[in-house]
Amino acid sequence: MTTKPDQGPVTRLCTHTLTSLHYRDANLVEDLMGKKTFTEVMLMQILGRTPRPVDLRITDVVLIVLMEHGLTPSAIATRLIYMSAPENLQGAVSAGLLAVGSSFVGTMENCSRLLDRIGAAADPDAEALAIARHYKEIKGAVPGFGHHLHKPVDPRAYKLLEMGRAEPDLAGDKIRALERLSQAVDAVAGRPITINATGAVAALLGEIGVPTGVMRGFAVISRAAGLVAHIVEEQQSPSGRFIWDTVEEAIPYVGEGGNGGGKAGGAGQ
Repeated sequence: MTTKPDQGPVTRLCTHTLTSLHYRDANLVEDLMGKKTFTEVMLMQILGRTPRPVDLRITDVVLIVLMEHGLTPSAIATRLIYMSAPENLQGAVSAGLLAVGSSFVGTMENCSRLLDRIGAAADPDAEALAIARHYKEIKGAVPGFGHHLHKPVDPRAYKLLEMGRAEPDLAGDKIRALERLSQAVDAVAGRPITINATGAVAALLGEIGVPTGVMRGFAVISRAAGLVAHIVEEQQSPSGRFIWDTVEEAIPYVGEGGNGGGKAGGAGQ
């Protein structure tokens, strides 16, 4: 929803009459149904323009990369909530989506803010070095870099960047900013630090014009599909109770109740 001077809020996303529905300026029945893909319409709605073929290719590969990361906090949350309330599939998916943030899945936004800084700097190399030094001083991971499993490189990131570099319709500014930051991170660390998947996603979504503040939404869209798949698997091969039992067994109670030394956990079902 947007606001023009001297008037109240307006929307450009959708309207309807007694006989038609429109997404922006397109007739849903005549222009979109059977003629456009979900990705095309999604980008049209989010970006407010007709997507180019390169936009569709980049978006599709990004959505595939972000869809599934295994039994991460978001997937565990979804499975446990579904175990507790199986009549509420959307609640279980929503619980998992709440974990899309600055530590997991949604870190492309943090990285993109750094790329924006580098792109706007009078001396991009100096800015990249300043960023790398700052994170070393605070002993923090640079957003978009490092991975606890994929070493020495994150293969997803390097495939994404390879695909981005091969697209002649992309300007390459965000990819070059990420490369500058990568060189600075390696120099400050004194060793190679892998670019991770969300770092590459930040660069590629930036290349197709997705604003930094919107990028995490693409993670939400993609991860929602992945979490539905986790619910399907939970229906077929339940793991929620196993996860609960494992945690209860592994984390001891150390208070005075029951003379101490008991298990953590609740009293009932």
